[in-house]
Amino acid sequence: MSASYHINKAIIEIVQSDITDQQVDAVVNAANNHLWMGGGVAGAIKRKGGVTIEQEAMKLGPAEVGTAVLTSGGNLKAKHVIHAVVMGQDLHTDEIKIRNSTKSALQLAEQKKISSVSFPALGTGVGGFSIFHCAKIMITEAIEFLIKAENVKLIRFVLYDDETFHAFEEELKIQFTTKRHPG
Repeated sequence: MSASYHINKAIIEIVQSDITDQQVDAVVNAANNHLWMGGGVAGAIKRKGGVTIEQEAMKLGPAEVGTAVLTSGGNLKAKHVIHAVVMGQDLHTDEIKIRNSTKSALQLAEQKKISSVSFPALGTGVGGFSIFHCAKIMITEAIEFLIKAENVKLIRFVLYDDETFHAFEEELKIQFTTKRHPG
């Protein structure tokens, strides 16, 4: 299942899949501020991409919540992992942390001339944040970012389960039917 919309010369996509299988320039990891990779998306990336991703990340930490750091993609199909620091050691997050870490991940991709990025639903696993609220925050940030972006041409939200996929799909439809976006 998938849905996509154009903004300027870029695309926002929503797909139901495994983020570790994405063939993009970078996948985004929902990271904690010490950048160790335990469960959820981080654990899946570490299992498939190798422990070197975590080792590289931890050398860059601790990092401030709301920022992002870049490592190699290890054994993943993606060349890089962007670690969006969405929570502290308490493993809880909120709207501001999700908004800021999404922005930071996109700005880092733009700065490093990364053209395609796959995001999970940040903070909705161990962070316990609402998938519906997360979808609204992340899609809003992605749209606002792509209006001005020069290097990033694809933002793909990769959602693992039906409920999260449908929450993001519905939010994307709402944003494109109620607001005017340059397409």
